[in-house]
Amino acid sequence: MYEVCGEKELKVILALDPGDSISGVARKIDENRETIRRVVNCLEEAGYVAYDDGLHLIDQALRDAGLEFLTASANISPPSISEAYVLPQFAGMEYAYTSIDAVYVWTRGGYQVARDPEDYSLFIAVHESELDAWAEFFERFGIPTAEDRQPADDLDGSIQVVLQSEAQIEAEMVDGRPVISLQETVAFANEHYAHFQSALDMLDRMYDEVDTDANYRPS
Repeated sequence: MYEVCGEKELKVILALDPGDSISGVARKIDENRETIRRVVNCLEEAGYVAYDDGLHLIDQALRDAGLEFLTASANISPPSISEAYVLPQFAGMEYAYTSIDAVYVWTRGGYQVARDPEDYSLFIAVHESELDAWAEFFERFGIPTAEDRQPADDLDGSIQVVLQSEAQIEAEMVDGRPVISLQETVAFANEHYAHFQSALDMLDRMYDEVDTDANYRPS
């Protein structure tokens, strides 16, 4: 009964959507594929997970209980920045990284505009009909949300989430993270060219479909 109660097992149970592959789950939670393959094998042997044209959780109650445990743990040990990036995978709602985080995701972590770890904002596009549900989800982990970035002095913690409400979400997957389209990301970076000149140059070199006027070279 206690053989599959570790951190990675819990993360797999929380992140798994019906039909996911082992590689897909590993990318979602930023873990090594081989490690997650072993974890999934243990979960399957224990009867928690089954494979039928993709992975499936046998009992949804496991996920609900796991989320309750995670939120209780957050009261003792608040999420780190890296953990905050994984949390949306556990919400069971559609979303896409946008704005600054879209640039971060599309450059595969290669470009990170200066963000203070003591005043860190995540930018996520969500369905307008689920705005309140997202706010309630992050509140469970002590992370405040708003539709505009809040001053750090108004917050108790160092992390906040800026929710951008949309009528519909059209996300693309990059390294297991849902993100707005490359075209939208480039448009955002162009709009804020002074901050993202080097990122635009990076995107231009990474993707054939991107053609920018950026000509940044570090000194």
